[in-house]
Amino acid sequence: MTKGSLREKVLRVRENAIVDVVNRLLAEKGFEQMTVDEIAADVGIAKASLYKHFASKEALAAAAIERLLERALEVARQLDERADVPALGRLRALVRWGVKLQLAGEMPVLPLHHPSVRAEFVGARPCAELLTQLSDLLGAWILRAQADGEVDRSFPLELVLYTLYARAADPVPGLLKTAGQHDDAQVVEWVVQTLFAGLGARPS
Repeated sequence: MTKGSLREKVLRVRENAIVDVVNRLLAEKGFEQMTVDEIAADVGIAKASLYKHFASKEALAAAAIERLLERALEVARQLDERADVPALGRLRALVRWGVKLQLAGEMPVLPLHHPSVRAEFVGARPCAELLTQLSDLLGAWILRAQADGEVDRSFPLELVLYTLYARAADPVPGLLKTAGQHDDAQVVEWVVQTLFAGLGARPS
């Protein structure tokens, strides 16, 4: 291994460690409460060294979201290869994966209403490309589920897509977990059930 490639490997390992911490802090306390000082302290590097990897707090948050989108797209592509799983089943499976991620404390929450955060997210080319790829794949599933009569055909595609994405910031799983009266598996199924079937009573 050359000196250059070794240095690059060390840099990648450090950047991964930084994003790991950012991901955890965004999940635990959100963007506003997360500080660059505590990120650097948790990673064990100087604040100045951290800024050599990521230029701003917003860039740190975008890196965490980029990783999340990569993971989500990987899961979605694996589901897309399952010819035995109908479109609605794929949508349910992806939401189930996301809720499990939330309950495990691995779902970063990014306040896209915040101007500087939104600007960083929109301007981050990898994030935009990954989001487009994921949205295109989910959009195809939604249209298929509507054609199958599994999703209301009167709903515009964007409404269904944004409703699915909103589950990533849904406070319900965390509140139920904090209450400590239900196990994670039950919480996951409840969230999926209420999303796709509503709150109406099911036939006995």
